[in-house]
Amino acid sequence: MKQQDVGRALLALSLGGFGIGTTEFATMGILPQIASGLGTTIPRSGHVIAAYALGVVVGAPLVAIVTARMSRRALLLLLMVAFTLGNTASALAPTLDTLVVARFMAGLPHGAYFGVASVVGAELLGAGRKGRAVALIMAGLTVANIIGVPVATFLGQQLGWRSTFLLVGAIGLVTLAALWLWVPHVASLGGSSIRQELSALKQPQVWWTSLVGAVGFGGLFAVYSYIAPTLTFASGLPESALPWVLALFGVGMTTGAMLGGRLTDHSVSLAMWVGFGATTLVMALFALTATSPWAAVPLVFLIGISAQFLAPAVQVRLMEASPGAPSLAASMSHSALNIANAAGAWLGGVVIAAGYGYLAPAWAAVALTLVGAGIFAVSNRVGGRPAPAQVEHA
Repeated sequence: MKQQDVGRALLALSLGGFGIGTTEFATMGILPQIASGLGTTIPRSGHVIAAYALGVVVGAPLVAIVTARMSRRALLLLLMVAFTLGNTASALAPTLDTLVVARFMAGLPHGAYFGVASVVGAELLGAGRKGRAVALIMAGLTVANIIGVPVATFLGQQLGWRSTFLLVGAIGLVTLAALWLWVPHVASLGGSSIRQELSALKQPQVWWTSLVGAVGFGGLFAVYSYIAPTLTFASGLPESALPWVLALFGVGMTTGAMLGGRLTDHSVSLAMWVGFGATTLVMALFALTATSPWAAVPLVFLIGISAQFLAPAVQVRLMEASPGAPSLAASMSHSALNIANAAGAWLGGVVIAAGYGYLAPAWAAVALTLVGAGIFAVSNRVGGRPAPAQVEHA
């Protein structure tokens, strides 16, 4: 393919990540509006975040397995159709219970989309650039936090929370057109049968790395799931400032994804250790100082950077652990991260509901990150190591 065509294909793939990132993170920004609109509490409305995450957990491996023989391009289109319908249903949900169901359905294509898109992107860019390929696909998600999430949050505040999900549905339609026009048929992806895809589950490191992601990434979601009430009630920021702070978080995520992708190509293990260390430090500082908006705002930016050192590293480690079944292995990364999403949102809600305040989830985040680092250390000793990433110096 010509370089220009590769660029367009990657842009289309990233646009899907933009829509997914917008719906996942904007939900956290409009949580107070959802609670008010549906007549419930903020901790209980957090169930919609957990439901979406559980949809990702179930959908990622299931879709990768049952569609093993399907064209990757056709699968990407099918997943985006499902994503668009799920978000439209979310906008029309009349009660909290129906919204929870709709969010679960919207989450089903999330992990499989990123898994397949990452494999396609890695094939398009070529050997030795898996980390950068994953980072480029994930860039759509991180850019969503600069543009999509603030805009969707503002719409939710001004026009009601339903407008947020209608916007995401529109993004899904645009993505469908881009995928149809720009993404080619890509051969030699491996995993040509259900049996071959299931072979990923025989690799110990697939399970170890999934566990590392499920626990170690939970701290981000323990804090970010309740970022809107935390910044308004604990830090004293006006509600009108939230879209700008969420945009700053997105800048941090984008910066972290680019840095993390390059570091992952150099050393997957080093990228993960940097992510664990930075996240622990930043979360502790947030817990101690975020009652001041002057501390809270820059720390939100740093949370975005630190978390994104882990995401591409976990995904590449899974892809390397099972090269014969890349789609399932890559999809399991998003299952793991959304187990972290569900568990983090649940744990954050528990400590808030228990009366410990809106900064307590940051201490829960410190604990989750340290446990995740401990599991990673154990996995390097007893879980079997995947082949190291090819080192490429820029």
